[in-house]
Amino acid sequence: SLAQHNPRMKIPALVLDDGSSLMDSPLICEYLDSLHDGRKLFPSSGPERWTALRILALGDGVCDAVLLRRYEMVRPEAYCWPDQLAKQTVKINQGLAQLDRDAAGFRAEPTIGEIAVACTLGYLDLRFSDDGWRDRCPNLAHWYAGFGQRPSMRATEPPKD
Repeated sequence: SLAQHNPRMKIPALVLDDGSSLMDSPLICEYLDSLHDGRKLFPSSGPERWTALRILALGDGVCDAVLLRRYEMVRPEAYCWPDQLAKQTVKINQGLAQLDRDAAGFRAEPTIGEIAVACTLGYLDLRFSDDGWRDRCPNLAHWYAGFGQRPSMRATEPPKD
């Protein structure tokens, strides 16, 4: 039934009241953000919008690389591609290095960009707790230490083993 709502066969997909569907997290988030009159996670225009979308794209890109790295590591050894693992690790490290440079400009009231970065770092901690990204990215680590204390972040932490 997923293909009926998302021909890419990926989650998430949001089925609207009219039967049409939206697919991919950023699109669904922007749609949901459009349904209220409060402070927007997606700035409407200008440099603030492009910064939020740039940070979103970078956070999502790092998360994609973390997912691909994880998939590669759980394959049976005969099917693993060390070059693919190395390629994803480089993408992760390059993306985190850029986010470390950007962290000083992250907003106190987050946009979708900061939320994407926080989700990515949480997933990185979940799947690769020994990665050591905090040592390589002290600015990002400092930001995340504070952001991770937000009630929304604490409420959605994965259970501890």
